[in-house]
Amino acid sequence: MFHLKEHNTTVKTELLAGMTTFLTMAYIVIVNPIILAEAGVPFDQVFLATIIAAVIGTLWMALFANYPIAIAPGMGLNAYFTSVVSASNGQLDYMTAFSAVFIAGLLFVILSLTPFREKLIQSIPENLKNGITAGIGLFIAFIGLRLSGIVVHHETNLVQLGELTSPPVLLALFGLLVTVILMTLNIYGSIFIGMILTGILAVFTGQLEFKGSLTQIPSLPEGILVWNPVQAFGDVVSHGLYGVVLAFLIVTLFDTTGTMIGVAKQAGLMKGNTLPRARQALLADSVATSVGSMFGTSPTSAYIESSSGVAVGGRTGLTTLTVALLFIAAAFFGPLVSTLSGVSAITAPALIIVGSLMIGVVKNIEWDSFDEAFPAFLIILTMPLTSSIATGIALGFITYPILKVVKGKGKQVPILLYVFAALFTYQILFLAH
Repeated sequence: MFHLKEHNTTVKTELLAGMTTFLTMAYIVIVNPIILAEAGVPFDQVFLATIIAAVIGTLWMALFANYPIAIAPGMGLNAYFTSVVSASNGQLDYMTAFSAVFIAGLLFVILSLTPFREKLIQSIPENLKNGITAGIGLFIAFIGLRLSGIVVHHETNLVQLGELTSPPVLLALFGLLVTVILMTLNIYGSIFIGMILTGILAVFTGQLEFKGSLTQIPSLPEGILVWNPVQAFGDVVSHGLYGVVLAFLIVTLFDTTGTMIGVAKQAGLMKGNTLPRARQALLADSVATSVGSMFGTSPTSAYIESSSGVAVGGRTGLTTLTVALLFIAAAFFGPLVSTLSGVSAITAPALIIVGSLMIGVVKNIEWDSFDEAFPAFLIILTMPLTSSIATGIALGFITYPILKVVKGKGKQVPILLYVFAALFTYQILFLAH
């Protein structure tokens, strides 16, 4: 079913990759409820809704697309959801905001059923794709550095070196050093082994403690929140949420598309300029967004943490099937998952190392052609600095056609790039990002 031999992988490798991906993205089941709770959504509601959305999207990716790319509610999108509700000063409740997410998800499904998203992937120039991959690599490495405390905020210089002698940072440095050594020695499953060893040390140093019950019965305190498309569309119209729907669509479209391209290239799954079974893969996040909003979570996205599973050998849907099953199990182990996810030093080294692996594609960028190199460079630079994959892609998409036109090569630019350059310009100038 998963064509393991064809992809030069084994069941053991895929299971290991799935566990690695899950551990690096398990934080979302805790972080997402915390963020959406600021909009008034009950924690338990979002906790289970997050898992439902992740399971549906990831299972779809596993069974229909056969890709090692996991789906879950996206970071950034959840913050935007909360900001929409908070900025309304009580004029908009979270139920109405979920109507906007639901409509955006349905529109997303329609777009994914058409050749549109596939044509978009094919129309993205190779240098921009390499820039997206490298930018994502820097972005997740930066996330790892911040989560670990190796890099911290500085009021003047934005970032600075953290307190390296503090226990959490020492634990992260231990995990990073051990994993780097294992990688250098080409030890099978280096990243996963490094995470396990770090977790063991965390227990012995008192940084990882298991208190009280490790299990809980999952629940949806408010049941299904949104289900009627007509009523949801009415909410959007009555509250004038067109811009909110458009923002969700644009950000989700390019966040997911960019991440899929980056991870697929890392895994060697791209066929030239084409992503095989693109429609099946692209339906995963749109279906998950629609269903997730029904239960109470913000839009879903392909997860850049999937690259950690790819780094340990994940190549097929068996990796993501493993991730989905672990998410189902997590529904019954909320306290345990919360405890593990709370120790950033366990997962941060994996993000840093995977980032170093992904940045390698910069060698394939045509640095001698400024009109090709600069847009790619802009993507790489702005993704980590703005903490947004979508913003990096937007600036690259806007710059690329401008430079091509100036150089007299405007006819070489696919028409879709002009369309999205205009949409991205509008989004950056007038919409939240």
